Amino acid sequence: MAVGILEVNLISGKALKRSDFLGKIDPYVEIKYKGQTRKSSVVKDGGRNPTWNEKLKWRVEFPGSGTDYKLTIKVMDHDTFSADDFIGEATVYVKELLEMGVENGKMELRPTKYNVVDSDLSFVGEITIGLSYSVVQENGMEGEEFGGWKHSQF
Repeated sequence: MAVGILEVNLISGKALKRSDFLGKIDPYVEIKYKGQTRKSSVVKDGGRNPTWNEKLKWRVEFPGSGTDYKLTIKVMDHDTFSADDFIGEATVYVKELLEMGVENGKMELRPTKYNVVDSDLSFVGEITIGLSYSVVQENGMEGEEFGGWKHSQF
């Protein structure tokens, strides 16, 4: 099993559906991977075409438990005086990215547009993200030196 860092480069949104009757939206994104959720900043008055340019990271084991190697990207509208509104979501499958990253030590996917859909699967805009996965070296006992002696396993 390899341990690595999955990084999402959250770039922008385009033509996001308005959820407020006033027409202004303050979008942010919640991205979930296997129970771990990361949240972007809110783009105040970002409107329908917000720009984030943020990197969000997860520590990922591959192959890990379960088979749901996907990112669920929820686009939300921040509201000050009421509950935040759900605009839509996109799903990005990352199994192949993780497999190639384990095989090569690192794998990167250039920024790509993904359709954002609402609960009835209607198109409500696009989101652009880039992805990368890098294997990290775990600090284990094998090959470490202790007081001039090299510790090894037999």
